[in-house]
Formats: sequence, C-alpha cells, structure tokens
Amino acid sequence: MSATAPPLSAPARPARRAAQNPGAEARDGGALRAPDVSVVVPMFDEAEAAEALVAEIAEAFAGWAFEIIVVDDASGDATAARLAKAALTEPRLRPLRHGANAGQSRAIRTGIRAARAPIIVTLDGDGQNPPADAPALARALMEAPAEVAMVAGERRRRRDPAAKRWASRLANTVRQALLDDGAWDTGCGLKAFRRDAYLALPYFDHMHRYLPALIRREGLGVLYREVGHRPRLSGRSKYTNLGRLGVALFDLAGVVWLRARARSSGAVTALAPDREPD
Repeated sequence: MSATAPPLSAPARPARRAAQNPGAEARDGGALRAPDVSVVVPMFDEAEAAEALVAEIAEAFAGWAFEIIVVDDASGDATAARLAKAALTEPRLRPLRHGANAGQSRAIRTGIRAARAPIIVTLDGDGQNPPADAPALARALMEAPAEVAMVAGERRRRRDPAAKRWASRLANTVRQALLDDGAWDTGCGLKAFRRDAYLALPYFDHMHRYLPALIRREGLGVLYREVGHRPRLSGRSKYTNLGRLGVALFDLAGVVWLRARARSSGAVTALAPDREPD
C-alpha cells in the first residue's frame, strides 16, 4: 500500500453500516436513505449481457444500501432498451445514456458524477468481472484507514485470448517501470474508491487505466485484492492490441508528465475553528 499524508484533509469516511452489517435495511426510520455504495458500469453494445449483469449486481449487494448506475455509451444495439426494461423490475437501477460515443473513461465519469454514495464500485459492462467479488472490495475500503482511497482488483487466471494476455502483461510491465504505482493489472475494471478522491483527479480519455498512479499522485493510498475473471459470453471486445498500444504510449507519457509536475503541500492545518455564519 502506498499511503502518504494527503494534501488536504483525508477524504470523508462513508458510513460503516453496510460494512458492519451487510444485511442492514436500506431505510432509516422508515425513510429511504442515501446509498452507501454506487455501482457504476459503463456499457457499449452489450445488449445480450445487460439485464443479467444488473441482476447479478443486485444479488451480490443484497442487504446493502446501494444503487446501480449503468451508462450506455451511445450503443448501436439494443443496450438502452434492455436497461430500460431492467429498470422496470429493479428500482435501484439508474440507467443513463450518452448522446454520442465518448469512450469508457467518460462513461465511468458520467456515472460517478451522477452517483449519490461516497463509495464507488466499478466493473466492466461485458460481464467478465464477477459481481460477487465487488462487495468485498467495498468492505475493504470502508474498513481501511482514511488515507486509503482505493481498493483495486487484480484478476486471477484471466479468461482472455493468449494474445490479449501477453499484450497486457507487456503493457503492465512497462507502466510499472515508469510509474511505480504498485499495480500489476490496471486493466481490471473491478475497483472500489472514494468518490471525492476520484473527482479531484485530472480527467483525460483512458484515465481509468491509470487510476492507481493518479490516486497515489495525490498522496493517497491504494490497496490491491485478487478477484475472479470470467470468459466473455456475448458481444465482442472493443479494443485491439495494436490500437491499445498506440493509445497507451501516448497516455503513459502524459501520466509521467503529471507525476513529475505534482507537488505536495504536506499536512494542512486549520488556523481557526469552523463557525456557523451569523
């Protein structure tokens, strides 16, 4: 774990109700309360997987106060219609749709900006990340010290073609050598992190692949946990090895520059107590 003094006060800690008692009701005093966890899922042309994935997420977080935000990135198939149908029977689902295709990082950001919970859990929309692994990441973050802003999943026994696994291994080795972010699988979409910490990061396309390095750049900590991985049962991959390589080299240079330009303020001390306005 990397955990140094944050530049400002540590991110606000979420309520521990779900972590201490996952079977707790999502209501306080009979009134529906804000969720403890927002599950954010980007989707593009995943009509065949959409409804089943929403049902799996709801089952995994049963008993938690949660919401599911699925962002359809202007799919050309029936993804939007399938999400609208799922929302009829799953009231915690909040489906959103982009007017134009903007990419995975923008879809994730759209969902996080719409989220109402202090803890965000992300997973890919293709169904390869097992939703059953997600609550453990959220719980680990809730129980972690305040300076820890992310718990990132690292996939065991990836169920992708050999060429894709080889390309990812090479990319992770190069990235690790340049960024020293402690991550060996930044392509894993299954992560839990603090919403306010994420929103303080500089946004750029494909930033979702560099979240551990960006979080550590802010002086906050990242933990890693092993998670499962499943074969893709429908749809097709949206990336090619050659296309991913070209983008990765460009983005990596940008993240190296961002890290080099970072400066820490150290601990920030209040010189007077907060007061209510007259």
